[in-house]
Amino acid sequence: MKILLVEDDEITANVLAQELTTHRYTVEITADGQTALELAQAFHYDLLLLDIILPHLDGMTLCRQLRSHGLQMPILLLSAKDSSADRVMGLEAGADDYVVKPYELNELIARIQALLRRGSSTLPTVLTWEKLQLDPDACQVTYGGELLHLTPKEYSILELFLRNPQRIFSRSAILDHIWHSGEFPQEEAVSTQIKGLRHKLKVVGMTTDLIETVYGLGYRLKAPPQDSPSRSVSQEETGHVGARSRAVSVNKADKGQAQAKVLAVVQQMWGNFKESLESHMALFEQAIAQISTGTLDGELHSKAQAQAHRLIGSLGSFGLPKGSEVARQIEQLLRLEPLGQNEARQLEKLVGQLKQVVENKPSTTTAAPDLKMASGRLLVVDDDVVLTQQVKREAIAWGLQVEVAIDPTAARRAISQHHPDVIVLDLTFPQTTENGLTLLAELAQRTPSIPVLVMTGRNQLSDRVEVARLGGDAFLHKPIAPEEILKAVTQELNRTQKAEAKVLIVDDDPQVLTALSTLLEPWGLHVTTLSQPQQFWQVLEATAPDMLILDIEMPGFSGIELCQVVRNDPRWSELPVLFLSAHNDAEIVHQVFAVGADDYVPKPIVEPELIARILNRLERTRFLHRFTETDELTGVSTRRKSMQDLERLLPLAERHCYSDIQHRN
Repeated sequence: MKILLVEDDEITANVLAQELTTHRYTVEITADGQTALELAQAFHYDLLLLDIILPHLDGMTLCRQLRSHGLQMPILLLSAKDSSADRVMGLEAGADDYVVKPYELNELIARIQALLRRGSSTLPTVLTWEKLQLDPDACQVTYGGELLHLTPKEYSILELFLRNPQRIFSRSAILDHIWHSGEFPQEEAVSTQIKGLRHKLKVVGMTTDLIETVYGLGYRLKAPPQDSPSRSVSQEETGHVGARSRAVSVNKADKGQAQAKVLAVVQQMWGNFKESLESHMALFEQAIAQISTGTLDGELHSKAQAQAHRLIGSLGSFGLPKGSEVARQIEQLLRLEPLGQNEARQLEKLVGQLKQVVENKPSTTTAAPDLKMASGRLLVVDDDVVLTQQVKREAIAWGLQVEVAIDPTAARRAISQHHPDVIVLDLTFPQTTENGLTLLAELAQRTPSIPVLVMTGRNQLSDRVEVARLGGDAFLHKPIAPEEILKAVTQELNRTQKAEAKVLIVDDDPQVLTALSTLLEPWGLHVTTLSQPQQFWQVLEATAPDMLILDIEMPGFSGIELCQVVRNDPRWSELPVLFLSAHNDAEIVHQVFAVGADDYVPKPIVEPELIARILNRLERTRFLHRFTETDELTGVSTRRKSMQDLERLLPLAERHCYSDIQHRN
């Protein structure tokens, strides 16, 4: 599968690309958002990994533009920005997941595999054809239990055909899916790789060509022989146990060799990076000196801040999470205005800590570095600077993005540039003769409509009547606390952004169930709670939820076991599953994604982030259902969807028929 990695920190990008390559992914790297947008529109990618702070076009804007252009490939945001507001903004921009730097590499790989597994393919995790098996998670291919040693291109071509069994691929289409956009091979390169793949399959005993040539068109996966089972796992389990054991051991050896190569490359990169650290420290020390004398140059300030941000990811990539945290503190200090003697002393102390962390890193001559690595846009139209700044600071905790306009003219300009989800509008502006009622009347005629909450110090009945007549959605009387303003805004967003869907929550803690129901129901979600996992299957079939939320540790059956049960049933195999748990160790997280989870949210719960993740997942699921259940040209249900509906309706019709007969008798 093909991944586009958009990261302007060369060190972080190269370390991550090396690890992804060992998992048989084709990785392309670009350092700026505008180039990434052009690549994503021109070439096929199965997944995008985006940093947020990028030159030319930031990751948030890039994500929004990709979604607005109809591109639906999974997107995972990687960023050193770790606030809940940033995570909510990223998910609302259209990302499928958000991972904070420095990250645990095992968890990141698990999240990537989960997005690729759930994002587009409806095939099982292990892809099979007769006696052939391809396991994407283990990156191994076996035939009759015997391991095949394939080149990366051969492996990618085989996976492409197994995931698209009905599709014919031209040679140019295969080049687009498998080769880097920067490579320019001739189409004969495809024929050469397929020829090599066919030869290796014949060597292990496959007598039928797996990939057949469709003359004049390209290649496609050949249908399995009618007298041979397309899935022969159970048959092979008895006859090839020994062969499989050998294959697993060989595969581990291959993966160990690949990992050793990666670690060797990373070791070399670490040496180069450590040499460059002297210049980074000199940059910080120069900035500290200028801050101490009050002569900080703007360009130097920007360079130091950008360098601190890049170090968060770079140090994390080399297994130095403490260094990442120190770099994060340096970046946060450099963002403050104004910077004075106190900040200079703090920065000097932090830079000293950073040097110490790097110098104390264990030697890697014998051991390689540890590679484990309410949502909405609010526009406030008010010239009260104190109040608007208080609202902006408070809004972070509510998951809201806030923009301020000091008068109706500035408000019109802001609305034309960024469509807000809700507006808070004052009625009086001393610096202009125009009042807020004029803008309110204009907004009432706008399509699509924008909810407007009027906020004013005038508390006359005539004002209230006029606001109601012009279409105002609420009337707030000054003086009013910022918390009350944001509470009213959130209530309005909940009312206008209903997400009709059913959610089943399984947790043995009644307080958690009550809290989640209270949190989710105002968003239009129909919540069913279950504290007894033993009743899970009956409740699942009775409620037919659109999303399942599971705890991990529960009496009787764990959440991981329930997720496995769900994934083993074809009717529920595509149901989005989200885990909530106090566990945050890498092994548990890896296990959660390995059994088929779509998302994992650690406790304690950050409410805006949880809501954004749930709504984003439900929206993506609805899109995929529309794509798979309705013919794009005719609008008629597909055969698969029609058969599912018939299977569901026939038992219901039989029950009704039986009931009518009894009633007549």
